[in-house]
Amino acid sequence: MDSPNPWLLVSCAKPVKEAPVVIIACRVLQGIIEPRLERAVRGLIFLDYGLHRSPRIMAESIQKHVDSFQEPCLILIGYGLCGNGLVGVKSRIHTLAIPRTDDCIALLLGSYASYLAETAADPGTYFLTRGWLESGSEPLSEYREYILKYGPEKAALIMDAQYRNYRRLCLVGYTEADLAACRARALEVAGFCRERWGWRFEERIGSDALIRQLLGFRAGQETEAADLVVIPPGAEVEQSHFLRR
Repeated sequence: MDSPNPWLLVSCAKPVKEAPVVIIACRVLQGIIEPRLERAVRGLIFLDYGLHRSPRIMAESIQKHVDSFQEPCLILIGYGLCGNGLVGVKSRIHTLAIPRTDDCIALLLGSYASYLAETAADPGTYFLTRGWLESGSEPLSEYREYILKYGPEKAALIMDAQYRNYRRLCLVGYTEADLAACRARALEVAGFCRERWGWRFEERIGSDALIRQLLGFRAGQETEAADLVVIPPGAEVEQSHFLRR
């Protein structure tokens, strides 16, 4: 007798059809994800980085795209918990797989352990990547945006409130070529941050290990996915799913 859920990997006489794969991710990961795709996907959706500024709107946007697929899919979510921006997202008829991490930094460094090591070495670290530079999501671009919106004095107050507790700007890339491609712009941002708050600048070569684990995940591998949160059909994302014991 066939399983009532045709997408579960079960022992049966006939091969079980694998669910179509959909990827929904932050646009800053587009240049990382696209070259590493080794399987066909039904949908490849990159959402604007600005969603990080409003977790409620982030959840609504992700939910809209999840609900747009009418047959059961395996949906790979290229976000971390990101300020609870995933909390409340419902899987509906799908299975969701999400990196078990607070934010996207672990995706860039390659593991949650690497993320903890970096933040333990200097808790006051602001991480920067090529994707964030290209999207204008860094202190210098924000300062210029605030000046146009609020004027110089209020812009300065907002920036100091946001960034005065950081001490280090760390540029993360997967290869030396990746770092070299955005170093000039990163140094411009670093110069602004050094002059205003005294930040120092460092670089790190990250790893694509966690991205590859997400992209390679298949239904039925839940017990092997310690670094992924797997949300089955009919459930929803909770903050507790990201806790590590």
